[in-house]
Amino acid sequence: MNTNEIIALLPYEKPFLFVDGIDTISEDSITGYYTFNKDESFYKGHFKNNPVTPGVILTECMAQIGLVCLGIYLLKDDLKEDINPQIALTSHQMDFYLPVLPEEKVMVVSEKEVFRFNKLKCKVKMRNEEGKLVARGFISGMFKV
Repeated sequence: MNTNEIIALLPYEKPFLFVDGIDTISEDSITGYYTFNKDESFYKGHFKNNPVTPGVILTECMAQIGLVCLGIYLLKDDLKEDINPQIALTSHQMDFYLPVLPEEKVMVVSEKEVFRFNKLKCKVKMRNEEGKLVARGFISGMFKV
């Protein structure tokens, strides 16, 4: 399964798709990226005259790349043709260190902690283009194929 096929299986589309691409993927980790466009709807009013990407959107970006894309890859042999996997976020814990502004590209690195009975727990980090840590934490989810 290639990275374009994984992205095509995501249960999201614009304007709620926060994955531009995947650089590397293995049984143990994934690295992907997304650039926050200045026209994203959530920038209107968050904050007045000083748009900043909301933490919940940063968490969603880390979940889409670090949990869902990796989970689809791990389940590739169990996926049924023409049926996208269903995903439910079960828990997350995030710490935020830097803001992400419009037009900023972020990289997400996720390492598998546990994958058992279709439940995946990952340690995730988000960095900006300068390599500075934006956020880090843990995300868990359940997959149904």
